Amino acid sequence: MSGLGARQFLLRKAPEHGHHAVTFIELFFDLVFVFAITQLSHHLLHDLSVIGLLQTLVLFVAVWWAWIDTAWVTNWLDPDRKPVRLMLLALMLVGLVLSASLPKAFHEGGLAFALAYATFQTGRSAFTIWAVARHDRAQSLNFKRILAWQALASVLWIVGAFLHGEARLGLWMLAVVLESLAPSTGFFVPGLGASKAADWKVEGRHLSERCALFIIIALGESILVTGATASDLAWTGLNPHFPSKALISLS
Repeated sequence: MSGLGARQFLLRKAPEHGHHAVTFIELFFDLVFVFAITQLSHHLLHDLSVIGLLQTLVLFVAVWWAWIDTAWVTNWLDPDRKPVRLMLLALMLVGLVLSASLPKAFHEGGLAFALAYATFQTGRSAFTIWAVARHDRAQSLNFKRILAWQALASVLWIVGAFLHGEARLGLWMLAVVLESLAPSTGFFVPGLGASKAADWKVEGRHLSERCALFIIIALGESILVTGATASDLAWTGLNPHFPSKALISLS
């Protein structure tokens, strides 16, 4: 199987000092998920009910796994390598479809969302297996286990897209639970075993910086929306409606 892997070394090399800085392509990638968070707020705003809250929560967890799993992958793969950069750009395109379909995910956009999400998750893991197969057998095995779980969850996402109402919500909740429980089992797969904590070489400072920068980008987007809303208001003296209208725009 390793003979099918990338010949080029695509893993990050150990930093000589400190830790690997977050790259520009990683920040560019994060913009898609800032857009996704905005879309989720629109979804909740249009259905302020218990069902609407559950739907938004399910979609949020899916978006979270898509983003954090990619952040983990770029903790090992070097985004400055051309194949990795192209992979991130491809994920961005799929992520745009995923994000655009979020407000209608429990209506006519369900299949588009499910296919985009399944492609995003399984495609990234398959690429990672290919990227590390020749150079890190332990990581290759880890991602084979992850891919198996994601493939199973993808079936639930896609089948759920053909259902309606509470049936879709129930099946997608099961998919979210499956993906969320997988790490606690070590991604156990019969015949492949389970991953151990020692198998994961995580650069914590890179991940923490990535999360911090994502929050800053998201806050920046909120400031832009607030400013754009304020600029559309009539400035005839002190406008008492400015604070409320500007804050509502964040939703």
